[in-house]
Amino acid sequence: MKEEKIIALTGASGNMGVKVTESLLSVPYIKLRILFLDTMKDRRLARKWKKRYRNRIDTFFGNVGIMSDCERLVVNADYVINMAAVIPPQADHDHVSSEEANSKGVENIVKAVEKNGETKLVHISSVAIYGNRNYLHPWGRVGDPLLPSAYDVYAMAKLFGERAVLDSDIKNWVILRQTGILYDKLLMNNVSDGLMFHTCFNTPIEWVTDVDTAKLIKNIITQDVETPLGGFWKKVYNIGGGKNYRTTGYGTFNAGFALIGGGVEDFLRPEWQALRNFHCMWFEDGNVLEEKFHFRNSSLSEFWTGVAERNKYMKAAKFIPVSVIRKVVFERLLKNSNAPLRWVRDGNYGRINAFYGSIDNFYELKKGWERFPLIEKGDKAFGDFDYEKALDESKIAQNGYRLNHGFDEEKPICELDIRDMQRAAAFRGGECLSTTMIKGDLYTKLKWRCSEGHEFYATPYAVLFAGHWCNECLSLYKWNFDALAKKNPFYAEVWYDSHEKKENYTYYFDENGHALIKEGR
Repeated sequence: MKEEKIIALTGASGNMGVKVTESLLSVPYIKLRILFLDTMKDRRLARKWKKRYRNRIDTFFGNVGIMSDCERLVVNADYVINMAAVIPPQADHDHVSSEEANSKGVENIVKAVEKNGETKLVHISSVAIYGNRNYLHPWGRVGDPLLPSAYDVYAMAKLFGERAVLDSDIKNWVILRQTGILYDKLLMNNVSDGLMFHTCFNTPIEWVTDVDTAKLIKNIITQDVETPLGGFWKKVYNIGGGKNYRTTGYGTFNAGFALIGGGVEDFLRPEWQALRNFHCMWFEDGNVLEEKFHFRNSSLSEFWTGVAERNKYMKAAKFIPVSVIRKVVFERLLKNSNAPLRWVRDGNYGRINAFYGSIDNFYELKKGWERFPLIEKGDKAFGDFDYEKALDESKIAQNGYRLNHGFDEEKPICELDIRDMQRAAAFRGGECLSTTMIKGDLYTKLKWRCSEGHEFYATPYAVLFAGHWCNECLSLYKWNFDALAKKNPFYAEVWYDSHEKKENYTYYFDENGHALIKEGR
């Protein structure tokens, strides 16, 4: 029998965390140490697991925002899996908790792991940090620009959390950018807040199930225990479900609504849904993890079929008239403070502009479904866009979907030198101030200057291969990508897919948490 391995977990009570915990405990030599929040829900779960798993699980209550709790969690652990997160919609309403969990908490975990020497860190990030994508660049990969959507404090905090890992002295870390997770209660949990109206109908989405992500994390640990993974560590990866889980916002809603006897156009109106300022994409590099860890199962259609079979409410809903469900379930959410229609009624022009582009665009949507173009239907408003052709993984570059990262990506990593750094910096509107580097060394920090004149240190890996740039240009509560994209070609190549070059706005929250907008910086 293998030597016992201690794995420290945060975020174990979340939708993903529960599956990860159960998957890890299917491995006999694994023992878990879990940091729970001191809530009724977490205490109930801790008692349940302690009764089931006994001495294979050690639990205590605290918060990643408290350094001593992180040190207690991490001490003598072989691995730390950081899944702690405050996600939307809670993150939209509680910025303080979002910052504590998604940014400051990560910094604390990093410091604790650094003290531990040989402990390995698996950090769960989010694809929300890429920001909005549409049909012009539906495919993405690690290294693409990071442009969190306006007013998305969660995504911005996740970006800063990632940077804490990338800038750390931890010997073995990995960042996994998690895409949207499918789980049994997804539909039920998304009819309690206006967040559901943020998903753009034409957004390309690649889902993954909670079960598959849990299997991935278990396989990472077990394979590394069997034979240390070596080149796997100190990299960033996208987690996606692959070909069988690629769709759009419209396709996702359609599949879910079919379970209750209708479709998108039966339950929703075009103007209820945002036009931009979301996130998600299809992953060009998603197969990297699958080829190594073989974690994917089934398909999107099989997932929805399973949900329908297991959910008694879904079965019952088919016998309720569509008009009744629309009124009782969806129309009531239009008054929610997180719903775009509420922003229009309140005259919240910051959010109107961020999510619709303009109030005129909103009124254009009110003309109905017959005037609303959908990429899945090949509507002529998108020119010669062919949805099925766009889904073809073999033609991503040929179709013009691959973003330029500002350096010769055909060049072997061992040959990358200071001239490559200089080219990459120039493509980001800045400079590489360091004059020398060891050829092929991606993890010794260099000095850089951005287009705004800020000087900072970052590793070549963080800049060239993880999409990070100047943190000083960013803020948890301010989004000024209109201005930054004017000087930064790296940002511009995707920012102007959904923004006009004449736009010149800064989106921000004031000290009272009110969403505001101003022209210029």
